[in-house]
Amino acid sequence: MGNTKSFTKARLYDVFAASGKALANGKRLELLELLAQGERTVDALAKTAGLNLTTASAHLQTLKQAGFVATRREGVRIHYRLAGDDVAQLFVLLRKVAERHQAAVPAARDAYLGQDTTGAMSHEELRARVAAGDVVVLDVRPTEEYLSEHIPGALSIPAQELADRIDELPKDTEIVVYCRGEYCVLAYDAVRLLTDRGHRAIRLNDGMLEWRLSELPADAAELT
Repeated sequence: MGNTKSFTKARLYDVFAASGKALANGKRLELLELLAQGERTVDALAKTAGLNLTTASAHLQTLKQAGFVATRREGVRIHYRLAGDDVAQLFVLLRKVAERHQAAVPAARDAYLGQDTTGAMSHEELRARVAAGDVVVLDVRPTEEYLSEHIPGALSIPAQELADRIDELPKDTEIVVYCRGEYCVLAYDAVRLLTDRGHRAIRLNDGMLEWRLSELPADAAELT
């Protein structure tokens, strides 16, 4: 009886470990972060993550086998999405635990995001400032991510278009910038660009992923 229990317990923990193994790759985590912004095709995911189609498909199959992503077919195209908000929560928690307990994280984070000299605004302060009408909220994610879901009232100017469209933004109002999540470099780069061009700009302290997981209001609409 004891040997049987030991075997079944080992089997159970091996099943748990399979989920951890599926997460044990940086590109797979990046794919989860992208899918947290909305449903994507394999082609779109591969392009955004800088992967070839074969590699992206293999990573997505690993995530699907672990139950982290689901699919739907539309003609010849396969669309991927997160299997649930609990997967997004797991991804965020994994980052938080790593930041608290891995000594290598701060240096790696700063090397990627660069020095942050502007500070950041909390969800609570942003909502209060929006209600007061004294800030402009700017979403710098790609257009398809904005269309999928965005903070109510946010303007959409993708990061790669910001330099050419910066005159669309007022200079007499503070701009609060956000992108995909806490570690999204697009917001950092956008704030630096806006500041260099004479605007008052600050980041939201995280991004659309954390905003949605906090169950705050969000809109989905077509651009006009």
